[in-house]
Amino acid sequence: MLLVMDVGNTNTVLGVYEGQELVTRWRLTTERERTVDEYGVLCRNLFTLAELDPKAIKAIAVSSVVPPLNFTLYKMATTYFQVEPLFVDPTKNSGINIHYNPPGDVGADRVVNAVAAFFKYGGPSIVVDFGTATTFDAISDNGDYLGGVITPGINISSEALFLRAARLPRVEIRHPERVVGTSTTASIQSGLYHGYISMVDGILEKMIAELGLQKSIVATGGLAPLIGKGSRLIEIIDDNLLLEGLRLIYERNN
Repeated sequence: MLLVMDVGNTNTVLGVYEGQELVTRWRLTTERERTVDEYGVLCRNLFTLAELDPKAIKAIAVSSVVPPLNFTLYKMATTYFQVEPLFVDPTKNSGINIHYNPPGDVGADRVVNAVAAFFKYGGPSIVVDFGTATTFDAISDNGDYLGGVITPGINISSEALFLRAARLPRVEIRHPERVVGTSTTASIQSGLYHGYISMVDGILEKMIAELGLQKSIVATGGLAPLIGKGSRLIEIIDDNLLLEGLRLIYERNN
C-alpha cells in the first residue's frame, strides 16, 4: 500500500492507496510544532481506527508547502514505517514540462494538481485549489504547466476583516440565503461568499480569454464544494485530486 500526504499551511490530508484504489483518507490540522513521535503515533492511531495494518505501507509520497515540517515527516516515515519517503518537487519526474521562472518556485501542490488534472480530465485545463491561498493553475493541451494566479484564500480575507475592523465579528463562511444581508453577520457572509465567487469567475474569464477555450475547469481543496458550486465556470469538483496526483508521480518515479 502507498501512503500519500499533502501538507498545506492550514490542513494536512492523508490517503492510503491499494493499487489505484483510494482506500481511505483523513484531513488534519497542520501543526508545525508536532514532533516526529507525535506524528508517528497519530498516523498509527488513524490506521488502527481504519483497521489498516501500518506494516502494509511499502511506500510514502509527500507534497509539502511547509518546509519546516519536511525533516519531521521524513523521520516519521523512516522511524514508524521503515520507508524512505518521496518528496515531490519540480525536479522530480512528474511527466509534465514546467513553464515557470524559475521552475523551482512552483509549489509542490500545484505541480501535483496539474499532473492529476491532465491525467484525469485532459487538457487544456485550469485547476482552482481553495486552500490557505487560492491558486489557479493552467495546463496546456499536451500537459505543460503554463503558470497561474495566486490570491488570498477566503479564510484569510475573513480573518483580516475581523482583525482590522473593530466592530465586525468573526463569522462562519457559508452560502447566505440572500445577497442583501439584514444583519451584520449576514452582510459579511454575503460579501465573503458572493464577492469571492465573483473574483474566482472574473479571474477564470480572464484566463480563458488569454489562453483560449478550456476543456475542463476543476476545483479542489477544503472549500471547493462551497465556492465551486456557486461558480458559473467551475465544472468539476474533485476532493481527491491532489492525492491522485501524488499516486501518479510516485508511480512514475518508481
